[in-house]
Amino acid sequence: MRILDHARIAELPNPYFGKVRDCYDLPATATEPARRILISSDRISAFDRILAVIPFKGQVLTQMARYWFDHTADLCPNHVLSYPDPNVVIGKRVEILPVEVVVRGYLAGTTSTSILTQYRKGARAMYGHVLPDGLRDNQVLPAPIITPTSKAFDGGHDEPLTAAEIVSQGLLTAAQWDEVSGRALALFARGQTMAAERGLILVDTKYEFGTDGDGNILLADEIHTPDSSRYWIASGYDAAFAAGGRPPSFDKDVIRSWVAARCDPYTDAIPEIPLEMIEATSKVYIEAFQAITGQTFVPDLSGATVLDRVRANLTPYFAG
Repeated sequence: MRILDHARIAELPNPYFGKVRDCYDLPATATEPARRILISSDRISAFDRILAVIPFKGQVLTQMARYWFDHTADLCPNHVLSYPDPNVVIGKRVEILPVEVVVRGYLAGTTSTSILTQYRKGARAMYGHVLPDGLRDNQVLPAPIITPTSKAFDGGHDEPLTAAEIVSQGLLTAAQWDEVSGRALALFARGQTMAAERGLILVDTKYEFGTDGDGNILLADEIHTPDSSRYWIASGYDAAFAAGGRPPSFDKDVIRSWVAARCDPYTDAIPEIPLEMIEATSKVYIEAFQAITGQTFVPDLSGATVLDRVRANLTPYFAG
């Protein structure tokens, strides 16, 4: 199987290795701004650890984000400078803003801080919004809302915020928050419209914004991918909603569920994940790419291995 389990490339400077991406920072020059090389591996993470390596996952997510960056550049400038490889983005180096921006169009979610979980417990005021009584699980909201949280860079827990708290705590200026929130809602509206044309519902999504060296706010990381967004399949929504069930979606959580059923994933050793489950997850990512973009996924099979191909394509950036 062609997999990219890591992209440790000694010739590239200033490395930073995340759970899924392997990154390198290029210093500013007389002709180029400070840049970051972001290489999407095929690793899949959950429970604060790596669970497996999924063939073509990195290429799928990079190319899907590229599709959305291209289709939203008129709404918000982004960090992208070039794509030297199907798994790689060269972007402007940005300082990520300390607020995570999540836009929600439906009463959905499973985590303790999701609006559905809080609503079930009786909360109506959350994240600076007041939701009406009488909403049902997975019901469309009267209007999309932003549910911001603090962004814990040190491994701590994100905490819910209101717009007023964001400004009063000095996380963002009022002008910055106005720009970020306005752009986020515009991006989400574009995403929902385009998803609907593909027979899909964009339920909620996370955006990462950062500032470049000149203080401009740019969209960074990824956009509208299955890893950052929840999609439902529109044709099955009405029946599922009427029955009180979860609408059909791209179920990429099969590996996470399988692991959680067999151990305490936060403390125990992870059992070996069956090959057929890894292949099935790869298929889900590819099917999601094709459904969301309307494009055929073409795996890049050049090079002896994926790492060999990535190394060859990044040779112009080698130090020295």
